Amino acid sequence: MLENTLNAVVLYDELTADNGKKIAIATLNSEKSLNALSLPMVESLLPKMQQWKADPQIALVILQGVGDKAFCAGGDIRDLYQAMKDQPGTYQPYVAEFFTKEYTLDYLIHTFDKPVLVWGNGIVMGGGLGLMAGASHRVVTATSRIAMPEMAIGLYPDVGASWFLNRMPAGCGLFLGLTGASINAADARFIGLADVFICHEQKAQVIDKLLTVKWGDTVALNHQKLSDLLRQQEQGCRTQMPLSQIRPYQEAIASLAELPDLRAVMQAILDLAGEDKWLSKAKDSLRYGSPITAHIVYRLLQLGQSKILADSFRLELGLSVQCAKLGEFQEGVRALLIDKDLQPKWQYADVASVPQDVIAELFRSPWAAEAHPLRDLGKQEG
Repeated sequence: MLENTLNAVVLYDELTADNGKKIAIATLNSEKSLNALSLPMVESLLPKMQQWKADPQIALVILQGVGDKAFCAGGDIRDLYQAMKDQPGTYQPYVAEFFTKEYTLDYLIHTFDKPVLVWGNGIVMGGGLGLMAGASHRVVTATSRIAMPEMAIGLYPDVGASWFLNRMPAGCGLFLGLTGASINAADARFIGLADVFICHEQKAQVIDKLLTVKWGDTVALNHQKLSDLLRQQEQGCRTQMPLSQIRPYQEAIASLAELPDLRAVMQAILDLAGEDKWLSKAKDSLRYGSPITAHIVYRLLQLGQSKILADSFRLELGLSVQCAKLGEFQEGVRALLIDKDLQPKWQYADVASVPQDVIAELFRSPWAAEAHPLRDLGKQEG
């Protein structure tokens, strides 16, 4: 039974397996915007995911995007841009609302006890990666293109990136955060952002097979059953997996984690030896990006090492709101997505010019702890 009309921002379906248990499917439904994550999408998904979590008949949840080009190409930031433009240099309630709800949804996926399968076909960037990173079963395909490209818009890798970038092989989180480099399916598996590689054209077959599984009431067993099925499906697809772009530079990227400061890290990236297009594009993105964002990424990864998941989202919410107030985020969106002149007027010429008090202010929470919009997040955590 397909819920909602075809013009709904998210489509919902519940398929009944052979033994009566149900498989819930949520489909991001904005093909024109490459399924960019909007506030109405988040507001639709949050209560539905909570309902599915509580429903004993639902064995697992599948998240996918409509069309073949993208699971989700990031957050729909045009409304955020308009809010920043209308109220420059101030606290914007809409910005706080958008990120609060988005991060609440991301956290729910991270902590969802039932299996959550994300079909990460095509473009998976920014807010899309926020949905995918916390899922228990993350599928990538031959066309998967994953990135956190926020350096280019004067924001920073958010949606839990302060948590998951720190859990990658040494140096990888730093490299990807600073360059916004796009990675493929093999890279995603290598750095721990994906679990299995399956041919996209086999998705319908996978769903058909899921309906034959004897799902039970034991969550751990349902996780194992899903893992077994996906690994079996992967067997016939491995020859189609692209070659990793990160692995050839693994040793050099790992050494970034040992460098003493941000300037040394950035110079080391620019000095990486290699002529391939992927590395050249990563270097160009580093040169293009906001010097303020570079400082945020560097500091965020240092702070994130000791944070529990809920604290990571609380830190990021304050940081995102402060970035919107500062103006760098607004200018980055203008240059890349609004005017498309690719000539951002960053507030500082390079990372050496950025005053430390500017970065310190960005990391200062706009709220007292008891008033934080995400204060109740993760009360069950350590």
